[in-house]
Amino acid sequence: MEKLSKEYTAAERAKVGRNAGIVGIAVNLVLFAMKITAGILFSSVAIIADAVNNLSDAGSSIIMMVGYIFSSKPADRKHPYGHARFEYLSTLFISIIITVLGLELFKGSIDSIISGESASYGTVAVVIMGISVLFKLFLAYFFRRTGKKIDSATLAATAADSIGDVAATSAIIIGIFLTPYTGGATDGVLGCLIAAYILFLGIKLIKESSDTLLGTAPDIETVETVVKKIKSYDGVYGIHDLVMHNYGTGRFFASVHVEMDADEEIMKSHDTIDNIENDILRELGIHLVIHLDPVFPHDERINSLKSAVRGVIDEISCELSSPISMHDFRAVFGITHTNLIFDIVVAHELPISEEQLCFMIREGIWTLDSTYCAVITVDRDYTSTVY
Repeated sequence: MEKLSKEYTAAERAKVGRNAGIVGIAVNLVLFAMKITAGILFSSVAIIADAVNNLSDAGSSIIMMVGYIFSSKPADRKHPYGHARFEYLSTLFISIIITVLGLELFKGSIDSIISGESASYGTVAVVIMGISVLFKLFLAYFFRRTGKKIDSATLAATAADSIGDVAATSAIIIGIFLTPYTGGATDGVLGCLIAAYILFLGIKLIKESSDTLLGTAPDIETVETVVKKIKSYDGVYGIHDLVMHNYGTGRFFASVHVEMDADEEIMKSHDTIDNIENDILRELGIHLVIHLDPVFPHDERINSLKSAVRGVIDEISCELSSPISMHDFRAVFGITHTNLIFDIVVAHELPISEEQLCFMIREGIWTLDSTYCAVITVDRDYTSTVY
């Protein structure tokens, strides 16, 4: 999950992104004009393919600018969480354009190989491609530096794309020197390689942008930071059911259950929860909502049962080599039996079914006392961190 830099407001961040897009458009249009001229003059499908790639990069920069403009719009009645996800939509559009261009360029390169057309390069072509490498190195540095400044995954991806363009153009330069020795098919083969790279990049970006729009698990570092922060407050005995999601850069929301002493004065507990929510928003930029779960940390009878059940769960966790934690433990004491009610949190990659796991836990609890009846709720942890 990206965190919005404290040095930039959403509007300032959008302005930086738009300016970066303008630079990308200008540089890529200049490179396109130079390469398309050289490609036509020397009948090189590889250079033409690289030129079209630069044109698509210019188009991508335009879409990126539009994405930044719309993503900076404030929340409204229909979009109460703002419009920050427009940045993700623009990335998806760019990815589709790249993929389509890759397919067209691959088809043209295959036709060139079949027709046996041979490119005739000159010194001008070498100079143009060399200048292109220098321009793309500049763009890679510029986009990466700007992306770090405003914590933008879009600009970071654009920087990586520029590095890939450097590799593709360098391959053409190598091909220029190899063509006299390897024959006319070299140009078409190089065109295929460039097209394959563009296709790979487009498909990769489609997957990444689609995952973001569908919703992905937060990174482990963010989860651990939030968990550590909440547990640092006096009166917090444990947390569980942390859910985090985002609506674009700088628009993060989360909810969590926090265990606090049931015998504590309610206004004091409420004040602690308010402080946690406000501090998390100010320090981490996350809008957090806390649900208070009352626990009885000083009830020795329940604590003893809780410790025994936790021991059973820990043994099963070691046996399965999969993390399992427990929360919301309660005991209802009856005449003939005692209900032990609790939730467990398991990793998404649990090696057995939830039914099998619950059966193993119940069997372990029965060895403690045959009158214990376990009522278990299973929660899945998609961050692979059980806390």
